[in-house]
Amino acid sequence: MPELAPQTEAEAVELIAAAMADKTRMTIVGGGTRAGLGRPPEGDTLLSTKALRGVTLYEPAEMVLGARAGTPLAEVEALLAAHGQRLAFEPMDHRPLLDSTGEPSLGAIAACNVSGPRRVTVGAARDHLVGVRFINGRGEAVKSGGRVMKNVTGLDLVKLSAGAFGTLGLLTEVVFKVMPVPETTDTLVFSELADDVALRLLGGAMASPFEVTGAAHLPAGTGGPAARTLLRLEGFSASLAYRAERLRMLFAEHGAADLLQGDAALALWRSIRDVTVLAEPRTDEIWRVHVAPSKGAAFMRALGEGPAFRHYFDWAGGLIWLAAPASADAAARIRAATAPLNGHAMLVRAAAARRAEVEVFEPLAGPLMRLTAGIKASIDPDGIFNFGRMYRGL
Repeated sequence: MPELAPQTEAEAVELIAAAMADKTRMTIVGGGTRAGLGRPPEGDTLLSTKALRGVTLYEPAEMVLGARAGTPLAEVEALLAAHGQRLAFEPMDHRPLLDSTGEPSLGAIAACNVSGPRRVTVGAARDHLVGVRFINGRGEAVKSGGRVMKNVTGLDLVKLSAGAFGTLGLLTEVVFKVMPVPETTDTLVFSELADDVALRLLGGAMASPFEVTGAAHLPAGTGGPAARTLLRLEGFSASLAYRAERLRMLFAEHGAADLLQGDAALALWRSIRDVTVLAEPRTDEIWRVHVAPSKGAAFMRALGEGPAFRHYFDWAGGLIWLAAPASADAAARIRAATAPLNGHAMLVRAAAARRAEVEVFEPLAGPLMRLTAGIKASIDPDGIFNFGRMYRGL
């Protein structure tokens, strides 16, 4: 497939105008690390953002950063770290899970709404995205949003772009609010709790006043021989010591909690963020399931007997990562289990042929599908961008 890599937004406008004239469909790619997400797009040409690089705005005092879409995430994180700041939503790195190469780009973080364990408290990438520049399917360069949330008016194109997987247009620049890096990070580890007990503990911790910024449960055999229930605390050292002790007291009935610090704690949370604990064997399919945190254990029970699902819980039980051998039965059972719980599931890792035949994203009810199709038609009327990546025919 031929690849186009415009170096400026103006050049991208010209290329998209030519595609419109030729009725050519374009598959958008950034660093290429997330190309395996979603259904295989039905494109004729690759449209790459790799040449659209560079930070365009950074005001540490205002805690806002803007960069062109192809700017490597590592470059942005290094700049922020030098000023004691970070992208607080903790974007997942899909390379370990998808066995992909390249460098994650900032535009893809926005387009795929990529977040991590801290989302449970600070929100997703879309909650920190305050401005975008993009080119729609009419060949128009559009700016939406600004440096603060209140600048977004009318149709919220900023939020529509986040999580649209490039189906609405080509992002050329994104602006995020950023946050300070905390002084210290500690993790309390409770051992050998059953799923339902662990989820009650996580829910209680999140409802407490002790500002937990990560709440996950790894069953036995998932990243270690014994089950581990994790509570992450961030902030000033004196505050962390007090909060950790109060949480120990609050959950004393579950046994003594170990304290994990330093590089070992950071590595553990990276493995949760990047799903490396489920990455092997590579033949297994990986699903991402959202339910209400109180329904996590009920969802696992609803899966019933059948193919062996490996799993762990994040977001205090609101996010469940599943690994299972590829089968139509597994997909059907996951959908059936989410439906009565008002949950939804996404097939994150599978062979291209499977992603073409299975509903990768949660199927939409009729009214929502019509609304989604209407938004697509209003912004990309000819279906130029990433056609079919989220839903067939869109």
